Amino acid sequence: VTVGFDPPSLPWGRGHRGLDLAARVGDPVLAAADGTVAFAGPVAGRQVLVLDHGGVQTTYEPVSPRVRVGDPVLLGEVVGTVGTGSHCPAGCLHWGLKEGATYHNPLDLLTGTARALRLVPTDLAARVTVASAERALTSARLAQSLLAASVPTSARPGRHHFGWPVDAGVTSGFGLRLHPVLHRWKLHDGTDLGAACGVAIRAPYGGVVSRLTRNSAYGNRLFLTHGTVDGRQVVSGYNHATAYLVATGQHVSAGQVLGYVGSTGRSTGCHLHLMLWLDGRLVDPMTWW
Repeated sequence: VTVGFDPPSLPWGRGHRGLDLAARVGDPVLAAADGTVAFAGPVAGRQVLVLDHGGVQTTYEPVSPRVRVGDPVLLGEVVGTVGTGSHCPAGCLHWGLKEGATYHNPLDLLTGTARALRLVPTDLAARVTVASAERALTSARLAQSLLAASVPTSARPGRHHFGWPVDAGVTSGFGLRLHPVLHRWKLHDGTDLGAACGVAIRAPYGGVVSRLTRNSAYGNRLFLTHGTVDGRQVVSGYNHATAYLVATGQHVSAGQVLGYVGSTGRSTGCHLHLMLWLDGRLVDPMTWW
């Protein structure tokens, strides 16, 4: 970072509404989070790229885009290269984060250790282990109470006939939140369902397994493409699983076991992180279920 975040005191005032990152023309530009291309074109003589992440947007300039408006992108995907016309004498990429008309510090989106090295208490690992065990116990009790009900949650489909992938309640919703591990504000791009370790993850609706991958933050991930449902192109995502039982390209039916709840990746305890894309745009899953 060559110039840091310095928001104006008034919306129209002077300030630095993002970060300047040291970069050279031609360097790859990566998507900071899953999302959809909202804009790619010239603004005030510079090429600008805007990615929509479902409630917040990241901006990149100057950039020669490799994607088009409407394209879905994944965290870390190359979306373009640093272009010409930078306002920095030695060249840079200006990176911004907006929620409506409000600017935020883009560093709040980072999931790695790029911000700085820091010392932590020697008992941090032990405290994280205890917190993880407490969360797992709470999730287990919740799952047991739900499974004891006369009609399982997964048997009660939502308004679009999607069943619940696990029998568990919502423990953390979609939107900006204070990250429980990183302890800074960032986008929570899905809905956490508090299922215990080993609980089966079931397909909420028929579809095709379009991608299986592993990520340092999301752990074991699965993407399920459902095709057109009620006039919308629907893709659902499942994260932090212990393991999956299905393969890429496999057709699955509603209720089929996809894998098992775990705590892989950056997680404080066993749960399912559920994600949803409608027409290629990342949205709050609870607006669909």
